Amino acid sequence: MNSFLIYLLIAITLSFILSIVGHRLPTRNMDQEKLSPYECGFDPQASARLPFSLRFFLVAILFLLFDLEIALLLPFPAALSARDPQLSFTLAFLILLILTIGLIYEWMEGGLEWAE
Repeated sequence: MNSFLIYLLIAITLSFILSIVGHRLPTRNMDQEKLSPYECGFDPQASARLPFSLRFFLVAILFLLFDLEIALLLPFPAALSARDPQLSFTLAFLILLILTIGLIYEWMEGGLEWAE
């Protein structure tokens, strides 16, 4: 119980110190671009109906898929040390196989080509 209180005190103190340092340390150079509500590179006064490339969405979806793959495969090394790792190996292999087939399909269809 005593070590938990020490840990809690250290965590609260460190959080407080890092919050203060993070608030006081950075220099704030306010210019017109930083003060504008849009920092995404689009002109806020222009039309909102500009064409937007769907390739950006494709890259984002592919990133999410492979990020999900990593999240699903993180428990895999621990599962291999179990008594019967056959089921976990089969499921991990199935996940990798499905994602690899999807990646090959996207590649063959030209979905990964950035320039048209």
